[in-house]
Amino acid sequence: MSEIPAATVRTRVRVPLRFGDGYRVSGEMVTFHGLVDGREHLAIRLGETAPGDVPLVRLHSECLTGDVFGSARCDCGPQLREAVERIAKRGGYLLYLRQEGRGIGLYNKLDAYALQDQGLDTYAANTALGLPEDARDYTAAAQMLTALGADDIDLLSNNPDKARQLTEHGIGVRERVNTGVHATTFNINYLLAKVNQTHHSLDLAGVSL
Repeated sequence: MSEIPAATVRTRVRVPLRFGDGYRVSGEMVTFHGLVDGREHLAIRLGETAPGDVPLVRLHSECLTGDVFGSARCDCGPQLREAVERIAKRGGYLLYLRQEGRGIGLYNKLDAYALQDQGLDTYAANTALGLPEDARDYTAAAQMLTALGADDIDLLSNNPDKARQLTEHGIGVRERVNTGVHATTFNINYLLAKVNQTHHSLDLAGVSL
């Protein structure tokens, strides 16, 4: 287990959330001092947990194209919408992490999209640009959870690397809970690459497009 510096809560503010399909929920947005990467990551507390309950937590990496513009080339927007509702029902936190394009940034992500249009998968495209397949680091996420008192969690994720990194930083991951499968004709190869290259727990066997 690696030692990480402590972060502290900076601001808490309640914000009503509205989604395009009509779903509404109120969340408490939390900002932090002392995050190791200096980025403006955000935690959103949703629902209620009783003392002793293990919160449900989603680490969601920022995706402008999917979260804001509804791009069908990834599953990020639907995963965000699903996570907010599931966490609100159970009680826990959504951590919105400013790690666009698996950490390579928006412009590089769009460059990688152009290479994917030429036949490369999402990971090979990053490599062709001289970039990591996945540059995300979850140290700040562990700092945020510790500052919130969430030292033991259930993790809403298909990605085993998130659980591994959190555990290395002292966060107890009791269970990794899979999200739904949000497949489209535009993202099916992207999802297959996540299963084959980085062992995401997505059951694509029954997907019909």
